[in-house]
Amino acid sequence: MTNHSEATGQYEPDSSVHADGIARPADPFAEPVVTLRTPAELADALPYLLGFRPEESIVLIALHGDRGRFGGRVRLGVPERAEDWPCVAEQLAQCLVGGSERRGERPDGIVAFLCQDPVGAETGQQVVERLRPLAQELRTACGRLDVPVLEVVCIAQSRFWTYCCPDTGCCPSEGVPLLRPGTSVLAAAATYMGVRADATQSEIRGRLTPWETAAAADQERALDAASVALLPRMLRDAEAKAEAEAEAVAEGDAARDEKLVGVPGKDRGNDPGKACDEGQGVASDTLDLARRIMARLEAAPPAPGDTLAADNRDDELIAHDEAAALIFGLQVRTTRDRAAEWMEGTEGPSALRLWRALSRRCVGAYAEYAAAPLALTGWVAWSLGDLAEGQEALDMALGADSRYAFALLLNQACNDDMDPETIRRCLRRKREARDGATAHDAAALHDGATVHDAAALHDGATVRDDAAPPRRRRRRRPSRTASEASRAPGGPAKGPQNRRQTARRVAKEGP
Repeated sequence: MTNHSEATGQYEPDSSVHADGIARPADPFAEPVVTLRTPAELADALPYLLGFRPEESIVLIALHGDRGRFGGRVRLGVPERAEDWPCVAEQLAQCLVGGSERRGERPDGIVAFLCQDPVGAETGQQVVERLRPLAQELRTACGRLDVPVLEVVCIAQSRFWTYCCPDTGCCPSEGVPLLRPGTSVLAAAATYMGVRADATQSEIRGRLTPWETAAAADQERALDAASVALLPRMLRDAEAKAEAEAEAVAEGDAARDEKLVGVPGKDRGNDPGKACDEGQGVASDTLDLARRIMARLEAAPPAPGDTLAADNRDDELIAHDEAAALIFGLQVRTTRDRAAEWMEGTEGPSALRLWRALSRRCVGAYAEYAAAPLALTGWVAWSLGDLAEGQEALDMALGADSRYAFALLLNQACNDDMDPETIRRCLRRKREARDGATAHDAAALHDGATVHDAAALHDGATVRDDAAPPRRRRRRRPSRTASEASRAPGGPAKGPQNRRQTARRVAKEGP
């Protein structure tokens, strides 16, 4: 049972708040503290702890010390199937406790939140009862790790309930209305410190969700056309790379650089400068096109405040065929890692706008291709200081491809509170070394440290990006013969359905 007269937790980026609610910072330069005592205050604090108002989420937050100082946190969407709840609860508990232990501080307690709005005619009370077994699974899973769950709060329909307090006097069965946004001491302190939590989870995801408008059909036709144009080149690049590496192994390390320099010679006229610059013909075209579009976006800064208008304007600045070419090109790991270097300074904001726009263009049967632009969105947003969008984008990337190693490693690094500067330093060194190297040196550095190494070294991870992607269930379109496709009106011809799978596989198996 929760004793609501005791402090439930402490929030520490804000001004010090005592039991009487009056802020009295003894030292204006000391780290401020806000003390939370009730489930109402906990529910009010959740958006400030996450950076956005969560929806359809399970959230676990670690508590440390006698006063319950807030520590690490994990969040996951509520699984639709109740039979998945025990496994999810176990994984979340292990993730939170294990991550805290790796940072050197095992939790002394946990606060859990279940956030879900009613569906159809369902009421808030019915949501609470439906999720009660999930709350119990979370308490049991954390208890098995010897970390007690001190409070479980359910938030639905702008009201909250607690599963741990049987006192209907303070926690009635009909729930308690949430505090009006911006009226609490914590909200005032967070606003003073520049912490914002006005965006909802659905608003963040809405900026990255594929189109469902009439333009989606035109974009899908452009993606089909890009697969026809780029797939043969990607195949030739991958084969040439594999042949050169095999010959280099046979002839010894001394010949390796010379062989790799000429990899794209069949498409580039054996130009060593271009070969070492990007390592592939498609890669060079992809990065050059991305730079041009980023310059176009930088020349058209978005109006502040209206994200929908800003995104619509960005969409208008990128043609369908340009977006399709970039989406295909980014499926190659080394090309994507080069693009990840645009993470700060004047490049960062323009790159973020571009990756968001490409995420919205992965329409129809190309939903799985969104893993690359979504992961880049998450990385750049995190690098620029927006952890909330970073984590949401990485979650969406894993939703598109649950085995996408780039997103897996970055998501783990975010959840472990790793400083993104560690990854930025790694990418800067790679970029500086390549820019200052000769043609010989640049080819040798092509397989050097990437964002993978920085994130993997952090936790000793062994995840690889060349793992075969899962095949997500989706509506299959009836295949047509080549002659039928050539006669199809309204856009480029569509080849066999498995062309998309082949392109995805080639991208994974590329250098």
